[in-house]
Amino acid sequence: MLPLGSTPFFTRVLLLVAVAAATIPVRGSETTVTPPAPVARSSAEQQDDIARLTARRPVIPVQGAQAKNLIDSFIQSRDGGARAHEALDIPATRGAPVIAVEDGRIVKLFLSKPGGITLYQLDPSGQYIYFYGHLDRYADGITEGMAVKRGQILGYVGSSGNADPNAPHLHFAIFKLGPEKRWWKGAPINPYPVLRGGASSENPDLNKGN
Repeated sequence: MLPLGSTPFFTRVLLLVAVAAATIPVRGSETTVTPPAPVARSSAEQQDDIARLTARRPVIPVQGAQAKNLIDSFIQSRDGGARAHEALDIPATRGAPVIAVEDGRIVKLFLSKPGGITLYQLDPSGQYIYFYGHLDRYADGITEGMAVKRGQILGYVGSSGNADPNAPHLHFAIFKLGPEKRWWKGAPINPYPVLRGGASSENPDLNKGN
C-alpha cells in the first residue's frame, strides 16, 4: 500500500471517510446499548421515586400474577457477582401475556444478547422507563412510538436472550431517565415495592391495591 501522502487526493478522502465510519458506533446496536453505570443517588431520592410510582397503582406486568408471590431480587448478584440484578423476575408459563403497567408510549423495541426480545416503555411523565425483557414475542400490532394503555398486552413471556430456556419469566426493570432522556440509560429503581403496593394483574380495571 502506498503511503497516505503519496496517494491521489480523491483516494485519501475515501480512506479518511472509511476510517471515520469504522469508528462511529451505530445507535441502537448491541455494542452501544450497555448497562448504565451506577448513578449516585441518595436513599431519600430513591424512596421518593418508589412512593411516586406506587401511588399510581401500577398493574403487575404478567397477566394473572399475584403481588404476594413476587420475590425481591433487585440486589441479587449476577455474572458471578460482577453486577447486581437491578430488576424483578416474574416466573410464568411461556406465552403468558405481558401487559403495560400503566399508560405510556413505546420508545424502543430492541433485540439484545442478554435481554433477548425486549421492550422499553416511557411513562406518562416522561421521567421513567419500564423495561420488559426475555419476551417470547411481541403482541400483534406493537410498534415503536405507539401509545399504550394500562393493562394492554405488549408481548408474551419467554426465555429469549440469556435466560434459562427451562425457566421462562419476565425480566422487569424500572429506571429514571437523566437529563439527556436516553431510553437505554438511567438510575435503577427497585420494582418490587412499587408492584407490591399495587394489586394483582388478573383484572387491571379493578386494580385497587388489594
